[in-house]
Amino acid sequence: AQTVTVARLGGAYQSVSLLSYILILDHFTTKLLSSCCNMSDLMKEGITIVEDLYKSREPVPEMKAIYFMTPTAKCVDAFICDFKLKPKYKAAYVYFTDYCSDELFNKMKQSCAKYIRICKEINISFLPQESQVFTCDNPGAFRSIYSPHCRQDKGKTLETLAAQIVTLCATLDEYPGIRYKKETVFDDTTLDNAKQLAALVDSKLAQHYEMDDNGKKKGKTQAQLLIVERGFDPVTPILHELTYQAMAYDLVQIKNDTYKYKSKDGSEKEALLNENDELWVKLRHMHIAEVSEQIPKLVKEISATKKQPDSKITISGLAQLMKKMPHIRKQVAQVSRDLAVGSDVEGQKVKDPMRTLLPVLLHPHNTYDKIRAVLLYIFSINGTTEENLNKLIQHVKIEEDREFILNWKELGVPIISSLLPLRDRSQEETYNLSRWTPVIKDIMEDAVENKLDTREWPHQSESPAAWNGSGAVSARQKHKASSQDERRSGSRLIVFVLGGISYSEMRCAYQVTQSVKSCEVIVGSSHIVTPVELLDDIQHRPVSFLKD
Repeated sequence: AQTVTVARLGGAYQSVSLLSYILILDHFTTKLLSSCCNMSDLMKEGITIVEDLYKSREPVPEMKAIYFMTPTAKCVDAFICDFKLKPKYKAAYVYFTDYCSDELFNKMKQSCAKYIRICKEINISFLPQESQVFTCDNPGAFRSIYSPHCRQDKGKTLETLAAQIVTLCATLDEYPGIRYKKETVFDDTTLDNAKQLAALVDSKLAQHYEMDDNGKKKGKTQAQLLIVERGFDPVTPILHELTYQAMAYDLVQIKNDTYKYKSKDGSEKEALLNENDELWVKLRHMHIAEVSEQIPKLVKEISATKKQPDSKITISGLAQLMKKMPHIRKQVAQVSRDLAVGSDVEGQKVKDPMRTLLPVLLHPHNTYDKIRAVLLYIFSINGTTEENLNKLIQHVKIEEDREFILNWKELGVPIISSLLPLRDRSQEETYNLSRWTPVIKDIMEDAVENKLDTREWPHQSESPAAWNGSGAVSARQKHKASSQDERRSGSRLIVFVLGGISYSEMRCAYQVTQSVKSCEVIVGSSHIVTPVELLDDIQHRPVSFLKD
C-alpha cells in the first residue's frame, strides 16, 4: 500500500495508508495535512484529487475514496450522505483523527457498512505548527473557558482539548507524568481549569494505553507534561515585542501564516511563513536589530553566489516586511519594557510608573497600543484605585469598552494582584529593549532541573523516578547545541498553555532546548494569540472602530 506522512512533530512520524486516488478532508484535517505536506507530495503517492467533505461533489463511482476526518456527528453525517442513497464512490477508506464513539461508529455501520473497506483511528488531532510547537486549533477555547457568557461550553471544551493532548502524546509515543499550576482563588471563585484538564488528560492517557494494539500496558516514559492557564503570565502576550516573528505577527497583516507583498515588477506575491522556509526559520527568533543587520549581508551573499536561499520569501520581500514595522513603535516598546521589568535601560528603578506611561497616552498611538500600555502600568504597580482606573479609561477613550481591562479578573489576574517573582536576566540580554523574559522560560528551566515547587505545581501523576530532564544539566549554562536525534534519545518536557500562547513564549521552547544537553522542550496551546486577538477575546465582543 502507498503511504504518506500526515503528522510530524519533533521527529515523531505517523503514517496513514492511502489506498485510493480521491482524498476527502474536513476543515481541520485540511489544515493538518497542509502543515505536513503539499499537493505534489500527495500526487507522488497517487492522490490526484483532494475534495472538501462539506461541499457538493460530482460522483465518481469507478474510484475509491479516502476520508480523513474528525470523529464528529457533522463529519459522519456528511460521510453517510455520500453513500446512503446513491454512492458517490466505489469504496471508502475512513481514517479518524482520534477516538470515534460507538454511537457514531454504529451509525456509519448501519447506513453504509458495505462500502467501508477500512475504518481506523490514527490519533493525530493536533496541528504541528512548528518543529517544537503544536496547537489544538481551537481559538474559541478562550471564550468557552473564561467568558462569563459562554461557560456552559467549558466542560465540553476541556474534554476536547484533553483528547487532543492525548493524541499528541500518542504520536510522540510518550506516557508523561503530569503536573499543573496550582489553582487561583479570587473573589471567592476558584480558577482550577488547569487542574481539571490535567485530570482529564491523565484519565484519557490511561485509557488510551490500556487499549494499546500490542496488548501491553505502557509504563511511564521519560517525559513530563505541565499544564498552565493563560493568566499565569499576563504581561508577555500583550508586551510590544521586538523579535522578528512576534513583531511581524503583531504589526503586519499575516493571515494563515501567509504574508502578501509586491515584487520589484509590481506583481503581488505570497510567502508562507513556515518550517519549510529556510530564511524564515533562520531569522524568526532574532531581535529586529539583528535582522536589519542580516539583510545587507544576505544581499551580498546572493550577489556573490547568484543564488537565492531556499526560501519562499525573497530578500526584497523581507526588506518590505521590515519597512512595514513602524519606527514609532520603538517609543511604546521602550515604555512597555520599563513598566514590565520595573527599571529602565540603565537599570534604574522606575520610581513613577505614571510618568513613564504618560508619553504613550499623550502620543497618537492606536487605541490597542494604549490599552496594552495601561494594562502593563496596572500590573507594574500591583493594582490601582478605582478613581485612577476611571481616569485612565477616559484618557484612552474606552468608556464603553472597559472590559478590555476589567475582564482580566476572569483569568485570575485581578488588577490588584501581585505577579510572579521574576528572575534577574539583565546579563543575558543583548539588546536593551529585550529586557523582559517570558515567565514560561523560568518554568521550563525549573522543570528541567527538577526545581518546581510541588506546592505550586502539584502532581496529577508521577513521572518516572525523580524526573529531572534525564540528568539534564542547568539550562542556564551554555552548551553546544545537541542534535535533535540526541535530544530525542533523552527526555521531553511538554508545556501546554490553556487559553492561547504568544509567539514570544513559543520562542522559549527553542531557547531552552538549545541550552539543555538532553531534553527537548515542546510547547502547545489551544491556539496562538497576538496581542490584539487576546484583547478582543478578553473584551469579548468585536470592536470595529478600534481597528485603526
